Amino acid sequence: MADTFLVERSIVTSASPEAVHTLIDDFRNWPQWSPWEELDPNMTRTYAGADRGAGASYAWSGNRKAGAGSMTITESVPGRKVKLDLSFLKPFRAQNVTTFLIEPGGSGTTVRWQMTGKQSWFFTVFGFVISMDKMVGKDFEKGLAALKRAAETRTT
Repeated sequence: MADTFLVERSIVTSASPEAVHTLIDDFRNWPQWSPWEELDPNMTRTYAGADRGAGASYAWSGNRKAGAGSMTITESVPGRKVKLDLSFLKPFRAQNVTTFLIEPGGSGTTVRWQMTGKQSWFFTVFGFVISMDKMVGKDFEKGLAALKRAAETRTT
């Protein structure tokens, strides 16, 4: 079994690359589309660093479903890409890299959501039963569908 993983999903939207980028590049917009924001209505959120783009940070702490962790945007290319470091503290510890690739094309804007990381010992052993793709793939699909809806209703 590999010691790294890649989870990737994509969706095509009629929204502009800029509208999509705006929703991803500012953590304050994530409640509009992130599949994990609804897991705990009492979740605490802390924003730090830049308002958006490289250097923007977001930390959360919630119930057992929401867990706790933080994200920091490390690279932002307007209308093209947002890359961030993702640190989970609960329910398990993990360090991952998440990348959103925004690709304009003839049929619309393709948004590709990727997460890569090292496979922990726990997931290496239990990965035979449940893979990272099975754990978060459906969440990515749900989030991308909500991102598409939010971007298509934006005027930016």
